[in-house]
Amino acid sequence: MKPLNPPVTNWSGKRIWLVGASSGIGAALAKRLLAAGAQVVISSRRIDQLTLVAEGHPNAHIVAFDVTQTEAWPQALSQVVEYLGVIDLVIMGAARYDPTHSWEIDLAQVEKSFDLNVVSMYRGLAFIVPALLAQGAGGIAMIASISAYTGLPRALIYGATKAALNNLAQTLYFELAPKGLAVYLINPGFVQTPMTAVNDFEMPGLMTPEQAAAAIMAGLEKGRFEIRFPGGFANLLRWLARLPDRVRFAMLHRLTKM
Repeated sequence: MKPLNPPVTNWSGKRIWLVGASSGIGAALAKRLLAAGAQVVISSRRIDQLTLVAEGHPNAHIVAFDVTQTEAWPQALSQVVEYLGVIDLVIMGAARYDPTHSWEIDLAQVEKSFDLNVVSMYRGLAFIVPALLAQGAGGIAMIASISAYTGLPRALIYGATKAALNNLAQTLYFELAPKGLAVYLINPGFVQTPMTAVNDFEMPGLMTPEQAAAAIMAGLEKGRFEIRFPGGFANLLRWLARLPDRVRFAMLHRLTKM
């Protein structure tokens, strides 16, 4: 079957803006894209970390800004266009993770998580989508999570934000693909990052950031709409999410021992 997005056949010379590139998956993906010959603008708040990611790569450019500040987006976009001219792909991955049970809700954490994980995506899209439509080409990729598939222990906040991104990406694809734009939904499982370092439970299918970056690029190269990994655990969770509620909840209780 024809892929939902145009496959990326060659990274050399591709012009990419990667938001959330200072650590974890974003940093590993930036380094892999740069090594493949792409022109990459890397963004986050932490310019010191971005400098480390860009070190040794003449095709790397830094645009540091705070994605939670609406007024910062158009200025950042303008700088990116100055560096790249045309944007082939924007990868949006800035996020926070606050493991939370239902009986320990912290409203400040809820507000900060939704503001960064969800609202900031809309802040960026408000400026990026018109720019790509004006170009007549380009793509948007959003990093969500397989925790979006179904309710999971301690994912009370994080899972809900990522479920919002899954729905958002589907609507973006529905509306933008006919206009010539590519849309990618990236759903990682557990990856060894500063965010998951706080977990005190076994993480099935745990991957390194480098493995996650390789999986993302492989999915983009195949033109997939949803790029989920690791294959076994991600597919299992997706299958569980489609079971009848009574069966799904019973199986999740058994698997998570909760």
